[in-house]
Amino acid sequence: MTERPSKGSPGRHSVAELVQGVLEGKRLLLARAITQVENETPQAQELLRTLFPHTGQAHIVGVTGAPGTGKSTLVSALTRRYREAGLRVAVVAVDPTSPFTGGALLGDRVRMVRHSGDPGVFIRSMATRGALGGLTKTTSDVITVLDAAGFQRILVETVGVGQAEVDIASTAHTTVVVEAPGLGDEVQAIKAGILEIADLFVVNKADRPGAARTVTALEMMLQLGRGAPRTVLHHGQLMRVERPDGPVQGEAGGESPDWEVQVLKSIATTGSGVEELREAIERHRAWLLASGEMEAREQARVARMLEGILQAELKRRMLAALPQESMGQLIQAVSQRRLDPYSAAQEMLQQLVK
Repeated sequence: MTERPSKGSPGRHSVAELVQGVLEGKRLLLARAITQVENETPQAQELLRTLFPHTGQAHIVGVTGAPGTGKSTLVSALTRRYREAGLRVAVVAVDPTSPFTGGALLGDRVRMVRHSGDPGVFIRSMATRGALGGLTKTTSDVITVLDAAGFQRILVETVGVGQAEVDIASTAHTTVVVEAPGLGDEVQAIKAGILEIADLFVVNKADRPGAARTVTALEMMLQLGRGAPRTVLHHGQLMRVERPDGPVQGEAGGESPDWEVQVLKSIATTGSGVEELREAIERHRAWLLASGEMEAREQARVARMLEGILQAELKRRMLAALPQESMGQLIQAVSQRRLDPYSAAQEMLQQLVK
């Protein structure tokens, strides 16, 4: 079932009612809880604080790639396979922002209409609202709500803006990068970021000419980059998560081998290769748990979440503390080139610590 974001009525349900509704899997209250979180209402923080102890069970799968690769169709087909396996699935689809309403452009969601009426599927579209990196600022909070609601797999489909979409690597446990033949994406794979974030590559639309060439190009680039450390988890982050030194021990006590990124092929419109993708995601999840990498990725995800909360709160406090008249004067001085922006920022900081 696809839930469309709306402004909603913040006072219609109490936080306790929303929390209880989320934990009991009541879809209407779940949708309204997510709306509270997206709109960052005064109740949102209390809601998230209360739900957080009930999280930590979902496996988060990020699906990213350039526009036109068929991400939405692939996510829909993957959702169907997970439902056939008996798992509850939530989809967070981050869409471009409408320049007129500020809401999500829901054109891609029509591909997921086949899941409407399935109580084991919940689909939410979110607008980027100007956020870069392929995700919106409240994506992590929405994932928290869905995790607390008992969804076992959460698929996060990014907006599809190209190589800037590395944020998903520090939000998801497994990152799937979707490519397609004929779009020049084998060149994109060479660029910094895209090659590093993938746990799995999928060449979708594999029935098109050039699919074999795209697969070969990706495999060659992976071979060249074999053994390079995965540092993109900290991309853009101030908080660092230290990894344990030395070989990682598996559950049976033996040394756990490194994960080797695979290149898979699929035709999402027919379902070809989608079950193989689901199985590969599950193998990656098993490796994360056995190797100890899951804990490291979860720490990186939490670090990113904490950093976002701190940045938002510090910005709010700074703007509330600075006199508007003083800010207006500084903005005017910088725009007229009487002052540089760095000196203006320092002056703002000095006013805060007075």
